Order: sequence, then structure tokens, then C-alpha cells
Amino acid sequence: MHQQISILNLVERPSALTKFGVWLMDKVMGVAKMNSLYHQHKMCGLSKEAFSDKLFELLALELEGIAELQNRIPKDGPVVIASNHPFGGIEGVVLARAIGEVRPDIKVLANKGLGIFSELTDFFIFTNPLSANDPKNAPSLRQCIAHVKNGNSLLIFPAGRVSHFDHEDGRLVEHDWNKIVGKLAGIADSAYLPVFVSGKNSDWFYRIEKVYFKLRMFLLGRELLNKQGNKIQIAAGLPVPQKLLKTGNNDAKADLCRALSYAQDASWHYEWPEDAIVENKPLADPINRQTIQDEIDALPNEQHLVSFKSYDVYYGYQSQIPMIVTEIARLRELVFREHNEGSGEPIDTDNFDATYTHLFIVNRNDGQIIGAYRMGQTDILQEKYGREGLYLNKMFNFKDNFINQRGPCVELGRSFLVPEYQGSFHGLFLLWRGLSTFVCKYPRYRTFYGTVSISKLYDPRSVSLIEEVLIDKNADIDVVPHNKFEFDLHPELKKYCRQEDRTQQLSAFLKSIETDGKDIPVLAKQYQKMGARFHALGIDKSFNHTPGLMLSVDFPNAPDKLLKLYAGEGWREYKAYKAE
Repeated sequence: MHQQISILNLVERPSALTKFGVWLMDKVMGVAKMNSLYHQHKMCGLSKEAFSDKLFELLALELEGIAELQNRIPKDGPVVIASNHPFGGIEGVVLARAIGEVRPDIKVLANKGLGIFSELTDFFIFTNPLSANDPKNAPSLRQCIAHVKNGNSLLIFPAGRVSHFDHEDGRLVEHDWNKIVGKLAGIADSAYLPVFVSGKNSDWFYRIEKVYFKLRMFLLGRELLNKQGNKIQIAAGLPVPQKLLKTGNNDAKADLCRALSYAQDASWHYEWPEDAIVENKPLADPINRQTIQDEIDALPNEQHLVSFKSYDVYYGYQSQIPMIVTEIARLRELVFREHNEGSGEPIDTDNFDATYTHLFIVNRNDGQIIGAYRMGQTDILQEKYGREGLYLNKMFNFKDNFINQRGPCVELGRSFLVPEYQGSFHGLFLLWRGLSTFVCKYPRYRTFYGTVSISKLYDPRSVSLIEEVLIDKNADIDVVPHNKFEFDLHPELKKYCRQEDRTQQLSAFLKSIETDGKDIPVLAKQYQKMGARFHALGIDKSFNHTPGLMLSVDFPNAPDKLLKLYAGEGWREYKAYKAE
């Protein structure tokens, strides 16, 4: 007897009446037509790989994103791969075939309905998503857990049901994901790979579900056959380590996994504006080290802020240290070019260099400047020039109630560390130690504010997520960007992020998106530790359309351990200071 494709393959010891009912269902659901094609094209007995390829050939499917998916699959070790479920069948075969080329150990937790294809059964661990009480489900789930714990790869469609059409929002959406994906993704040493498959079934399929959603099951066979010539686009994130998924219980982890899948949706797309064609001119020559030392020696003693190991931190004004400011501007240009933010000029400078305060670190051993901050003393600047005297007034509209209008602040900007000190503890520590010592000298300054530059080397999706997650939802609108970031967050991600604070989950999103492993900008993390409040995100059109995240730090209310670390012995006196 020849092998048949039939629902009968799913029935144990069928009666004559059952066989007749199944024959009728095969006709109605399009399974009989599949069986005809199965024999016509001699698919019986093919390997699961050859069967899949023949199926794709018959349907003339246009598959996009396979190479990217395969490049992102860990080559070994336990990995859980989860996807949305837009079609109800064919995506499982497509993904299993693609993943299997990289990970021959792949198993797919799938609807037992796919058991009608006996050639594919080796891919699958079967479950019954429509019956939570099916006694066969528990052993299947235990098998999945064991499979991952043994260092293998597993593909799962955690919604358990085909995506449905949300008529109110006018888009296709997933059902809630089963908490089992949270349990699986939480297995020690495993990685989680989010996948999003773009596409939809026929309009008739979604009309039927309005009548009664279970009727859709009768159309899945026909929906598979009507994919003739369709394009199926697959978008995969990068693997997220298990440690970044530690977020509450398994239900919370499942919600995060679902959101990570939506973060890969290829329809959620934005291209940064093309950079102005700027030919980088050669950097200016370094300023002679002796000239730098002569200007340092001429500074008043009180402008020496910190000595630490072989480093000294100073502050000064362009009128005092013109050549040092030129060297700072040269180094800024050097560093900013690395992040696609350079001016293209020999040095990075503007008119504000003449009015702002320059804090800088010098390596005493070789006289090299290794980093700097540009600080605006807002009371002095606004008394002379009004709000136009503030650099960030170009990016943001400061309303009368914003902190820099209510009292003296320090506006921070143009910070950098030379490449060999980026990521080092000493560089960032000394910038903050110098800044803290400065405000201890002038304790009327209680608040820092400024922007963290978010390089356009970040994917726009990451910037959109950073904006949504970090900006205080309860913040007033006392500061408004002149140029907003015109890229709305994906509706499903917006919904996820607004349910509660998602700061702890932000790194997981960036890990799945950023191909070079970038996380939240280091400086933003530092400000977070200080208790920063994030106000707005604006685009600096004069700085190569670079996004800037506006924040403020109420420094006296920063954690005491950090005040002590940065401000040293004077931290208690500074904290207790009361303006007259």
C-alpha cells in the first residue's frame, strides 16, 4: 500500500465511519489535493530535507533572509529559536529546513497536524495547542526541555495558534505566547534567537475567523497550497544570552521573547538620512607637549582639580589656555570621526569653545590629553547671552520651568576619551572625579544636564527603543526638541514597553539588534547609576543628524557611595550646602 497524505495518519485505529469522515475532511481541507501532488511528484519516501525542498519548488516560494538567519544561529550549544506564526504550517517547514543546515540537531515543537507528512516527522516534537489538557502535551514539553538541556537546538512557535487579524488596529498580531518559551529560554547556558516571519494568509481565512476562529483549522491545508509564488521574508535577531532574559517569572520571559521577535519585523524599517558628503580634511598637527605644559603651569593652583596616579585633571577657559583648547578640539575631531560624527574639519570647534569651561585630563608621564568635558555654567552664560548662550538651546526649546531656568546648572557636552582610554575605568572615573570636584568648589551648581550622543552607527530600531524605554513617561514638557526623531516604535513594542518599566530589558533588545554587540551607551549607563532623569531625544542637525538623549542629574541626591567616590572628602559638605 502506498503512503498517503491524509488526516487519517493522525488517527489511531480508525473505525469505518471515522475513515469516511476523514475522507470527507481531506476533500474539504485540501489535503486530498496535497496527496495528489505528493504522488504526482514522487515525494513518497524522500528524506525530510529533499521533501522540504520539493515542497518549496512546487509552491515556487521566494524565500528571503535565509542566509542571515543561518549566519546568526549559534553553531553549537543549547539554543531556543522562537518565531511568530503567520501561516500555520509552511513557516515551520521553511525554518526547520534552514536551521537544520546549520544545526542538524534541530527539533521543532509543532502542531500534531503536521504529522500528516510522514517524511517530515523526524523534524518534529508534536503537541496539541488547541487542547491544554491533552495528556500527550506534557511528555512533549518534557522532551523539549531535555533536548535543550542536552545542548541542542529547538524551534518553537509559542503562540500555539496562527496569528489573527486585529480589525481594530488593522494588522496581523500574535496571540499571547505560552510561558513554556520563557522556561526554555531560561535554561542555563542557553541562547535565545528571535525570529519574525512576514506574510499573511488569504482574506477569506480572516473572514472565517470572525465567525468562529476554530473554523480556520479547516482552511490551513488550502492556505498552504495557495502560497504558490508567495514571498516569505524571514528576519532573525542575534542570539540573546540567557542572563539577559532574567525578568520575572516565565510568563514575563515569554512576553519579552515575543517582543524580541517583533523587534525583528522587517516592515519596521527606517534609513538614517544620508550623511552630507564631507571629505575629511587631514587632522591638525598635535600641539607641542611643552606648549601644553607651559599653559598648565600658568593656571592658578585652584584650577587643578584632581591628581590620581599619573593623571591630573584641570579646568580652564579658552582665554587662559588657547592652545590646550585647540588640542582638545583636535582630539574631539579624531574621536568623533570614529563614530561617524566628525565635522570633517582639522579640528572640531565652534563659538561656544570661547565661552564654555573646559575640563581636561592630562597624563603626567607623557603630557598627553586623554579626555575632556565642555561645561557650561548656565548662570554666567545666560546672564551675558540669554538662552542663546547655551549650546543645547540649538537642539531643545527650554521652557521657563526647565531646571536651567530655575537655578544654576552645569550643561555638559562634547565629552570624549581618546581611543586607548575608551572603556577604561580610569578615563571615565577621572572625568567624573574632576566634574564632582569642580561643583564642590562651586556648590551652587546642584544639577548637571546635557545629552548623551547616540551614534548613527546604532540601528534606528535601537534608538527608537532607547527613546521609548529611558525617557521618563511622567516627565513634564519643559524641554522639547527642535527636531524630533521621526521613527515611531513598532505598535507591539510600544504596547510592551508601556505596560511597565522596561529598563532592565533594554539590553536584551539591543543585543538582538546590534550586529557589533553595542549596548546602551556607556555614558548613559553611568548617568543611570547617578539617578539620571531622561527628558527627551532630539536630532542635532548641525552635528551630522546625530540623536542626542537629553538628561539631568540631581547630583546631591545621587547615591552616597558614588558621591563619596567622585567628590571625595568634600561630598558631605557639598550635599549639605544650602544656597543663601
